Amino acid sequence: MYRLKTAAAFDSAHFLAGYNGKCANLHGHHWMIEVEAGQEHLQQTGEKRGMVIDFGDLKKTVRALADHYDHALIYETGSLKAATLAALQDEQFRLIEVPYRPTAENFARAFFETLTAQGLPVLRVTVYETPDNCATYEV
Repeated sequence: MYRLKTAAAFDSAHFLAGYNGKCANLHGHHWMIEVEAGQEHLQQTGEKRGMVIDFGDLKKTVRALADHYDHALIYETGSLKAATLAALQDEQFRLIEVPYRPTAENFARAFFETLTAQGLPVLRVTVYETPDNCATYEV
């Protein structure tokens, strides 16, 4: 099995609605997405002969994913009151609504699914919430 690994980071805010602890409050992280791609055989023909995937393509795609979430408030569908959401939109804050609780575990799975849907041979996605705490999703 051949494996490649790349990473990209983004800064964003989130909160965990219904959580009994500090993370129920709005707070931010410097998130790191680490993506491992791979396959059994290298490409045999063409300009990418001898590669799993072009590192440039892998890095560009992972960077674009991180850039999408950078400097935004990521919130779960239904977790903000309509008036709060309207006020944030009126202030033109960058908001990203997700259909899941915005935890490192859920981000790892969502990012895995997003990247595999784009045709990347993803094996594992690890999302670091802090330098010492991370969650991994793999199949």
